[in-house]
Amino acid sequence: MAGSTSTGGSGPSNPPKILLAKPGLVTGAPVAGKFGRAGTGDEYTTSLRSRLPSSIGSLNLLSDSWDFHIDRFLPFLTENTEFTVVGVIGPPGVGKSTIMNELYGFDATSPGMLPPFAIETEEGKAMARHCSMGIEPRVSAERLILLDTQPVFSPSVLAEMMRPDGSSTVPVLTTAESLSAELAHELMGIQLGVLLTSICHILLVISEGVHDHSTWRLMSTVDLLKHGIPDPSSPTLSNSLSSNIGPEKDSRDKAHEGGEYMATPVFVHTKLRDHDLSPHNFVQLRKALAQYLSTSSFMRPENGNMSKSRDPDSMAPGTQSRDPDSLVPSLFVIPTKNKDDSPGDQYESYTSMLWKLRDKVLSMKSPPFGRTVSEREWLKNSAKIWELVKNSPIIAEYSRTLQSCGMFRR
Repeated sequence: MAGSTSTGGSGPSNPPKILLAKPGLVTGAPVAGKFGRAGTGDEYTTSLRSRLPSSIGSLNLLSDSWDFHIDRFLPFLTENTEFTVVGVIGPPGVGKSTIMNELYGFDATSPGMLPPFAIETEEGKAMARHCSMGIEPRVSAERLILLDTQPVFSPSVLAEMMRPDGSSTVPVLTTAESLSAELAHELMGIQLGVLLTSICHILLVISEGVHDHSTWRLMSTVDLLKHGIPDPSSPTLSNSLSSNIGPEKDSRDKAHEGGEYMATPVFVHTKLRDHDLSPHNFVQLRKALAQYLSTSSFMRPENGNMSKSRDPDSMAPGTQSRDPDSLVPSLFVIPTKNKDDSPGDQYESYTSMLWKLRDKVLSMKSPPFGRTVSEREWLKNSAKIWELVKNSPIIAEYSRTLQSCGMFRR
C-alpha cells in the first residue's frame, strides 16, 4: 500500500508534487488534504471549479475523444515505487466522486479549498448532467493515485456522443467501422472496466441500493473479455524497468505467475435505507454477490479478495462474513445521507461509514503488480495498455456479436 514518500531523486528541498484542485485565488504551493473527518462541501463545488486554472482542469487521462494523455499528469508523478492506484466505476449519481474525495482525505472545512473531484450538484442532477469525463486523476501526499471516472450507463454521456444519424462521434475501437452511439456507449463501459482492472491495485465498484446489480453485470462482462491485457509492469510494455528494486523483487515477479493480473475489487452499495442495513439483509446481499461472481476471476484466492475472518463483529454491515469457507469479494454498504447525518436506531451514519470505507481501503493488502515499477513507468505503461484495450480482438468480436444478434442497430 501507499505510505512511503520516497521519490528516488527528490530530496527534502524538492518534495514530490501532490495534485489537489484549488481555486485560482489561492496562491502558493498546493496543500495536501487533511485526514480530518469532514463533509464534502458540495455546495461550493460549482462556484469554485469555475475558477480552476486550465492546467489543472484539463488533466484527464482519458479525454472526450477517448484518447489517453499522459503529458499533463506526468509532472505530478515521481520515481517512487511505493504507491497505490485506486480506481472507481459505477453509474451516475451513486457517489463515486464523494468517495474518492474521502479517500484523498479532503477536509471541506479548509477555507477556499476545492474538492479534488467535482461533486454533482442539485442543478446538475435536475439537468441530467455528469461531472466527470473520461478519467480524472489526482495524487495525494501519501502517493495514493486516485482515478475518478465518467459514469457508465449514463444517458448524458450517450447524448453527447450521438450524431443526428445515431452514429457515435467517439471512435471506441481502432477499426474503421462506424458504430452506433448505443453500441459505442456500451463498449466504453467495458473498455473502462478492462483498463481499470489492469492498471489499478484496488477498484471500487459502486451500485445504488440493494437491487441495482448493473455494475455486477458490467464487471462480469469485463472479466469475460479481459484477456491478453498485462499489468503496467509487464516487460512486454517496457524494456527499461526501474533499477530501484528492493530485495523482494523475486517474490513480486512471481506474484501473478499462472494467472492474469486483476485489480482487487471492493463492491460498494450506496444510498441504502435503514432496513437494508440489517445484518440479515446484508448477509443476503453478500450471498447474492457470491453467487453472481462464483465463476469469475474476482473469486480467485490469488487476488486476495476472499475472506476467512472469524472476527465476531464480521457480520456487521461493511465487513465480511465469518464463514471460513466463503470466498467473496469485499462488500461495503453506505446509508443514505440524512440532512443532519444522524444514524438510525441501530446503524451508523453516512459519514461514519464513509470513514470506515476509507480506513478499509487504506489498510487493504492489494496484489502487487508482477514487477516493481515507478509511478512514472506506471503511467507510461498504462497508456500502452489502453492501446491494447482499444485494439483487443476479443472486445471487437464481442462488438460484432452484439451487432449481429440485433441488440444494437448498425
